[in-house]
Amino acid sequence: MTTAPEVAAATLPSALVESLLAHAVAGDAPAVEIAAPATGRTLVELPQSSPADIERAFVTARAAQREWARVPVRERVAVLRRFHDLVLAEQDTILDIVQLKTGKSRPHAFDEVGDVAVNTRYYAAVAEKLLAPRSPRGVLPVLTRVQVRHRPKGVVAVISPWNYPLALAASDALPALVAGNAVVARPDNQTALTALWAIDVAERAGLPKGLWQAVLGRGSVIGGEVIARADYVDYTGSSATGRTIARQAGERLIGYSLELGGKNPLLVLSDADVSAAARIAVRACFASAGQLCESIERIYVHDSVYDRFVREFVTRTQALRLGSTLDYSYEMGSLTFPRQLDTVRAHVEDAVAKGATVLAGGRPRPDLGPYFYEPTVLEGVRAGMTVHREETFGPVVSVYRVYSDDEAVEQANDSAYGLNASVWSRDTARARGVAARIRAGSVNVNEGFIAAWGSVAAPSGGLGISGNGRRHGPEGLLKYVDTQTIAVQRAVPIAPLPGMSEALWAKTMTLYFGAMKALRQK
Repeated sequence: MTTAPEVAAATLPSALVESLLAHAVAGDAPAVEIAAPATGRTLVELPQSSPADIERAFVTARAAQREWARVPVRERVAVLRRFHDLVLAEQDTILDIVQLKTGKSRPHAFDEVGDVAVNTRYYAAVAEKLLAPRSPRGVLPVLTRVQVRHRPKGVVAVISPWNYPLALAASDALPALVAGNAVVARPDNQTALTALWAIDVAERAGLPKGLWQAVLGRGSVIGGEVIARADYVDYTGSSATGRTIARQAGERLIGYSLELGGKNPLLVLSDADVSAAARIAVRACFASAGQLCESIERIYVHDSVYDRFVREFVTRTQALRLGSTLDYSYEMGSLTFPRQLDTVRAHVEDAVAKGATVLAGGRPRPDLGPYFYEPTVLEGVRAGMTVHREETFGPVVSVYRVYSDDEAVEQANDSAYGLNASVWSRDTARARGVAARIRAGSVNVNEGFIAAWGSVAAPSGGLGISGNGRRHGPEGLLKYVDTQTIAVQRAVPIAPLPGMSEALWAKTMTLYFGAMKALRQK
């Protein structure tokens, strides 16, 4: 396994940090130190938000939202298009910020830039059509004119995690904004500068000041204060926290969208292109050091190709280059927190103690940085081992031998999670059939996760304890609006005419209903 002899020593320019912190509504609570995962060195003293700061953010956001809702959609779309261009033009800055704050490699940091670009382009293209009023048939054609309009929710809380801090902060906020809402973001402390950078870029693209704001603090400290003031909550994170947010939002009868954890399976069928499956599986398992809700943690391989797949997969895994320099030299970076390292180590050690075999990796790498851990492949994992059912959220994958498609599907579905899955076969009709039987919000055929995730015109989200609600697609924008129906009745009321008895009215309407069905009218 090729490794870097040194870790990145870069820091962020103080002028850049100061300019970004100016976008945070924070400072009344004591600041916290945020360190670079790859080095352990402090990067920034991050101010924290008090309840008074949070109240101020929401008051400002509500005032800005009332004005923004009156702006024509085409003008809101123009802001998105300028934002798209600025992100691509200034990507070097945000790639440095993402790498330094998460520890991930630059190729995986670039995935976030790509995510924001495709999402911004999509919603800029479809927002006017999706948000336009529509006129469905009224109860009495011609006489009843109906219009359905979309009204923004108001102020949307976007609570985003540390693992994909640009993609999950910006790509969820942008459709909320183009729908006419304001956004109050609560990014994770570790990666808050990324969300602040996105806000800075959006304002330079023409977004009114105060419309997209950020409050800072641990979710356990300020999360309740944010939800208590929001009109809608968009959250990405753990299933445990998702349950808490659902309860809090339910008490207030406000809507919410939750993307939570995953224990995602990859199925290699008997006729799969083994080399292609092994090559893509490495990326699907170890992107961002496995700290990705969509990443693969379980691989089920048909007996006839098991040995060949595992041999090639292990060889490719062992060849991954680990490092943290701010360039494209290395293929996998560091874990982000000591708790992630502790979880990975505990899962691997528990599995080995109970009889599993390490085929690749299985070791921390303190010589590279405090939270580096080798990409790890386990064989012989079974029920009773922690890694068998619990999400690791790190660079660990288990391989299993199966003897039929039915067994592979049964094992893939033996999980409380249901976020992402992957099926490999040369026969795409066969693969589609298998995919349709897997309980997951997204299933990729002959890909790991990017095919479904990157197809942003289609919805993305989880089943089971992987969450509810959807991002991407029309659903990813329309969740941020309420519908209002305006019906105008013309000429006659929907009631008996003067002198008509209720009995004759009922008979007349019965004939009308039957005629409409016969004419196949909606």
